[in-house]
Parts: sequence; C-alpha cells; structure tokens
Amino acid sequence: MSTLTKQNHIGRKISRIRELRDMKQEALAQAMGTNQQAISAIENSEIVDDEKLVEVAKALGVSVEAINNFSDEAAINYFNILYDHSNNGSQGAFANNCTFNLLDKLMEVVDENKKLYER
Repeated sequence: MSTLTKQNHIGRKISRIRELRDMKQEALAQAMGTNQQAISAIENSEIVDDEKLVEVAKALGVSVEAINNFSDEAAINYFNILYDHSNNGSQGAFANNCTFNLLDKLMEVVDENKKLYER
C-alpha cells in the first residue's frame, strides 16, 4: 500500500479521530443510530460516501473537512504547540478560557461539605 493511499484512507482517519476523542466504536454507533459492526465496516473502508461521512462527522463533533484533512502528524504538531506555549512563563494557551470563578466553585464545595456533615 502506498503512502498516498494510507493518507487518503478515510476509514482510518475516522478511527483516529474517534480514538482521540476517547470514544469507542459502540459509542459512535449509538450516536449514529447504528451498530458497532457498521462502524467497524466504515473504519475499514478506504472510501466513505458523502452522506455517511456527514453523519460520522456530526456524531464525532467535527466537520467533514476535519476528517478529510486529518493527519496524525498535524495532530501531534497541534498538541506540541499547545504544550510549548503553556510552558513559556506566561499563562499558556488556555489562560483566557476559564468560564467560572474559582473562588465561587470553592465556596460551593465548602457549602456542600457542610450540608453533608450536618446530615
């Protein structure tokens, strides 16, 4: 099998994205309303028809383009870049993504612990 064929094997790309999302074939099958054997068949297929690819992309929470353009090298580079930026002395790549107040969450936990102790 040539390198070009390996790179364009849509089923393998679907499998890798599913694995990166920490999803089992059964979970993907359930999200698509099918069975695990059908997912296995899709992942073993070099070519997947457009309608099925749209369903798979929706169930995985990615775009069709993300599946078509996926490569392990690009994914590794992406995560390496995030890691490199998070250790550069600044707040890192995720600095502004906090959507809650940490002190509020801490106080909620303290209140819950008090209620549990009183019970």
